[in-house]
Amino acid sequence: MQSPKPLAITMGDPAGIAGEITLMAWRARREKNLPPFFLLDDPARIERLAQDVGLDAPVRLVQSAAEAASAFPRALPVLPVALPAPVKLGEPNAKNAPAVIAAIDKAVALMRRGEAAAVVTNPIHKHSLYAAGFKAPGHTEYLAQLAGPGVRPVMMLACPTLRVVPVTVHVPLRDAVAKLNTDDIVASGEITARALAQDFGIARPRLAVAGINPHAGEDGSIGDEERRIIAPAVERLRRAGIAVTGPLPPDGMFHDEARTRYDAAICMYHDQALIPLKALGFWDGINVTLGLPFVRTSPDHGTAFELAGRGMARPESLIAAIAAAAEFARRRGIDGESTVAHRSVA
Repeated sequence: MQSPKPLAITMGDPAGIAGEITLMAWRARREKNLPPFFLLDDPARIERLAQDVGLDAPVRLVQSAAEAASAFPRALPVLPVALPAPVKLGEPNAKNAPAVIAAIDKAVALMRRGEAAAVVTNPIHKHSLYAAGFKAPGHTEYLAQLAGPGVRPVMMLACPTLRVVPVTVHVPLRDAVAKLNTDDIVASGEITARALAQDFGIARPRLAVAGINPHAGEDGSIGDEERRIIAPAVERLRRAGIAVTGPLPPDGMFHDEARTRYDAAICMYHDQALIPLKALGFWDGINVTLGLPFVRTSPDHGTAFELAGRGMARPESLIAAIAAAAEFARRRGIDGESTVAHRSVA
């Protein structure tokens, strides 16, 4: 009987909490019924980290994804990625940025060769990467570059009770309003609807589209973006056969009853999406990149340098990201023989 392909977990910033939450996730593998996974990092560093934070988690150096799958029940498999500089927890070092990027590149390459089922990325520190010459705005855009031309990535944040997609992402609020346009809203809605069907198993996805002004503009009396930009996008999505409502007043979209009426909310800017998501699912929310030809998930939090090495990090978001990635891979038929029961976002 064929074993499931393991998931590739990237190192993230080595000065943050990524290593210890990955160790914690491995320790929770039986309780959470997690699939096999391996970490791309420095095995000696991870072994020392386990000892320093008091985690009973053996580490196994492996040279392939197949070897990782067989080692997983007894130890956390670590596929080696050399770090150019010593790691001091809590203090990011741009000299290690090439290793952070190499771990992402290697994880995607293994997955695209069919050796790993999916990629789960640990949090990166963008400033350190930029200092080392990293050109992409972030993880999402870099993964789209690795995927090849013509790929349009869409960021979704998901927790057990809500899924949100921001149309504009990491830009100042004044620029988000200026950049907002009908075509981007339509593209985000179409990609989201396809992903809800393919990865989340929702046969007839329902989208709710938020307005951008208070009370969704009140018929143009508090801004006209709803009339000019958002309503035409909603109509185009409707004509494309997607079940969609909006533009909706953002302050009334996220209470318990409202959330029963849609499967994902298309939001106009970053905080409009992430504030309700993190209020409802701060510990077990995840980030999912839609629109890629491969599966990528990640925790919905950052590097947490202030917690690194103190034994205070919580692994719930990484665990949820691992479970979701395994389920998405299963639905796409690329995981081998997976029996993971996904509970977090499907």
